[in-house]
Amino acid sequence: MLTQTLKETPLADLHGQSGARMVDFAGWNMPVQYRSIIKEHLAVRHAVGLFDVSHMGEFIVKGKNAKSFIQYLIANDLDKLEKENTALYTQFVNPDGGTVDDLIVYRRENDYLLVVNAGNIDKDWQWVSKYAATFSDIELTNESDKFALLALQGPKAAALMKELAGDQAANLPTFHYGYGTIGGIEISFGRTGYTGEDGFEIFADAKQAADLWQKIIKAGQAYGIEPCGLGARDTLRLEACLPLYGHELDDETSPLEAGLSFSVSLDKTDYIGKDKLLAQKKNGLKKKLICLVSEGKALPRQGYAIKSKEDGNAIGVITSGSQGIAVGYPIAMGYVPVEYAKIGQQLYVDIRGNAVPSKVVARPFYKAKK
Repeated sequence: MLTQTLKETPLADLHGQSGARMVDFAGWNMPVQYRSIIKEHLAVRHAVGLFDVSHMGEFIVKGKNAKSFIQYLIANDLDKLEKENTALYTQFVNPDGGTVDDLIVYRRENDYLLVVNAGNIDKDWQWVSKYAATFSDIELTNESDKFALLALQGPKAAALMKELAGDQAANLPTFHYGYGTIGGIEISFGRTGYTGEDGFEIFADAKQAADLWQKIIKAGQAYGIEPCGLGARDTLRLEACLPLYGHELDDETSPLEAGLSFSVSLDKTDYIGKDKLLAQKKNGLKKKLICLVSEGKALPRQGYAIKSKEDGNAIGVITSGSQGIAVGYPIAMGYVPVEYAKIGQQLYVDIRGNAVPSKVVARPFYKAKK
């Protein structure tokens, strides 16, 4: 029997030395938690947490036709990035309208940086390389192994970042990109994140990842910092109703069905999958992502059936579910036919054979105070 060797980030040894519980995540050996998911979740909601997300992928696109190439690949409109050092959330869409991946595009001073999901690095690289062959005057490189990426998230992230990297970091607007140093280590950073809180995603040379992590943790002690694993990352993004590829998004599900119309342009010039998205907009969606709050203490989980109140028949499925740690009740996202997706709609979730009453609510479950 063959065993798969897990990939590791530059911080894997440090996580192990720090007592993190490591798990297989999309082929990567990653920390799922340090002290506890609850402590880490609440630290991000009330103070600040630090995540190793170096497993994410980074592609760089440069050249005369870099912009037109990316415009053809993504559903959002790159013209929104009128200035250098700005960022955009978007998706790669396939010709059938399904989602190849979701990503962030950073327009930098001389190129574009595309940050893609860890489990999709190889798939995405094949996708962009396939279409790059039809464009001239572009240079495309996969630099995923060269980058370390740390996510500093929480209401105290800006104050800590100011201490670490100066005023220009703390004053950076959301979805913008900047440059600086932390303890002599050169970094770049986006005012972006995946927790529903303010924060930064910090890029550095992979060789300096451990030193950078330790410097941030040391300085963060005064701010109540917690090192955080993927467990808290998942519960945080669920409370904020942020999609996870392989759960809310996949090759069969469009960004419109996932409630991501804000990140889809139906007006810009032709791009892959646009005709299918236009048809969905015109003819109506067949399914829609909903947010559910369940009664009692039983937790809805991925794969559980969503049933109608009228006849108890299965009409959909939970894509992500857990206890809402900050909100205090069981929460879930899932897909149902559009007619069942109205706010206030009463449904049931089949939790281990029990039909648990659940209600469709507006997204997100949790919204950070400004």
